Amino acid sequence: MILPNEKVNHTQAIYAYDQTQDDQIRIQGYATYARLIRGIIEALSSKYGVRYELFASDDPNNEYWELLKEDLLSDSNEVELVARIFEDLELRTLHYEDDGDVPTYGVHYSIRNNVFAYPKWGVALVRIPFFRDNGIYNEDFVFAVGEEELKQFLGSVRERERQQNMKKVTVYTDARNGSERHVESITRSVGRDDVVLSPQIKQDIFRSLDQFFEADRSFYREYDIPYKRGILLYGHPGNGKTTLVKSIAGSIPGPAAYWQITEYTNSESVREVFEAAKRLAPMVLIIEDIDSMPDEVRSFFLNTLDGATSKEGIFLIGTTNYPEKIDPGLMNRAGRFDRAYEIPLPDEALRLQYLQQRGFSVFAGEEGTQEAARLTDTFSLAQLGELYVSAALEWHQNGQTDIVQVIQSMRGELDKSHKHNWLTQPGKGRAGFY
Repeated sequence: MILPNEKVNHTQAIYAYDQTQDDQIRIQGYATYARLIRGIIEALSSKYGVRYELFASDDPNNEYWELLKEDLLSDSNEVELVARIFEDLELRTLHYEDDGDVPTYGVHYSIRNNVFAYPKWGVALVRIPFFRDNGIYNEDFVFAVGEEELKQFLGSVRERERQQNMKKVTVYTDARNGSERHVESITRSVGRDDVVLSPQIKQDIFRSLDQFFEADRSFYREYDIPYKRGILLYGHPGNGKTTLVKSIAGSIPGPAAYWQITEYTNSESVREVFEAAKRLAPMVLIIEDIDSMPDEVRSFFLNTLDGATSKEGIFLIGTTNYPEKIDPGLMNRAGRFDRAYEIPLPDEALRLQYLQQRGFSVFAGEEGTQEAARLTDTFSLAQLGELYVSAALEWHQNGQTDIVQVIQSMRGELDKSHKHNWLTQPGKGRAGFY
């Protein structure tokens, strides 16, 4: 009889590996596995004088592996290399760093084939290579001195991840083989003043964000409002939705995540992203091209939004260039998206604001900048950015810029693209539609 407080690891195993066993009675493949696990436990026990246990995890959001990588890159003294698994596999690996002004290469310990420990927490992480006829595959293992030590370590992981994701964006892209995750630093700061948008819409959005991130959540408690918000941004592409998102990510006192919906999005990736978001809460989750949600996933996605705790602590922002494709269920039920904001083509005042902020007057003077704003009706902000680049290149090459001519040339190309009439004279060697 097993007493309630008896440790599970004392339970008698049905099968145990014995090196002296005859090969014919061994379970195929288990011998290699058992020898490696035992070797890792012995190495940890030898170094730290305490026995580590192997734990399984069904959690798809293993953020501690990302933190291990960051600790190895920064040469943190919290993590220690305990042992190398296979002698003739890699000990170190190269990494490419392109966040700075000059890309560089570095070297750090390889996560695969090494045993790493966090002795302060009594936890070890190991990525073991296993060999098959068609190549090498890896399996991840977590060892800990005990349950409480592992729980405390995972709690510290959540807080560390939250702090390290400040001023960064965690990007999820649904791919054929599952959701891919990476963290991008905001290399160019985008302030709220940089956002070219209707003042009223801009004020509403940032005011909602500021209220959401009040440290004591007093606003929500006082008025008994669920601690979750959702807004939908829609409009033609190139009109500042991305700039707005960057500004939000760089100006809120919390992490931001960016989720790219694709044809590979499925119920598992929906669950994975929302589980990861809850770990970082309070946070902002931006869902790009929400209209692209595959039909077979929409019901599961809507049910997730309706879950009692699925969005707790999450400020959800959906974006779309095609609002007519949005599932009506997203807007016709309370608690999914609270408000929808159209991000329209900029009017003349906003076009002038954008050109002035970019420093367009260097090439055109103040009067020329005002004229450019007047002549560029139907231009998106992205096309105004192209106008700035074209004017700068002409200025650099000729020492002057004919703003009217540049705008007319751009408008002609835009007209051709709208009509799919890129080749007006076939056979002239240009590529395009005709």
